[in-house]
Amino acid sequence: MGAGQSKPESDDNEYRHETPIQFSQDVVNHLADRVNLPETTPERQTTLDAHIRSRIQADLKQLRTEEENVQREIEVALEKENLDRERSMAGDTEEEAHGDIKSSTSLMNDIEEIRSKVDRTQTRQQLGDLFEVNEKSQAVASCYQSNPTTPLNCWREVASFKMSVARAETQYFESLR
Repeated sequence: MGAGQSKPESDDNEYRHETPIQFSQDVVNHLADRVNLPETTPERQTTLDAHIRSRIQADLKQLRTEEENVQREIEVALEKENLDRERSMAGDTEEEAHGDIKSSTSLMNDIEEIRSKVDRTQTRQQLGDLFEVNEKSQAVASCYQSNPTTPLNCWREVASFKMSVARAETQYFESLR
């Protein structure tokens, strides 16, 4: 009974293929790059991301300030150009062709003068320049109410009202001068 050995043969089996296995150069390069590059840990990746975000924010802030500076420079240049154009147009000898052209500063002065005149007029009216006119108007109205069938009896009140209106008009036109 012992014609064959009871022990198994070695586990080292070598298989030899007759066709060689070849990989493309891209696959070889990719695998070589993966071996050379260490994997980044999640903590390191978070730190890198935060650093990149902060750099982006800083660059964005710098770009915004530069943009604001450029816009201010453009505005200043446009204002200067407009003022120069206004001055040259106001200084032209052809003012008849352009009409009465004024600079923006003189227009602002004119507007302020008109505002002050309007304020003066309103304050005078509020202070009672028209108090006499209102009083005479009420006298005419009460006369007409007390004399509904004979309105001609109110001629004195009407004449007094007309005189007070004329005085108020005169005062108003004098205040505009």
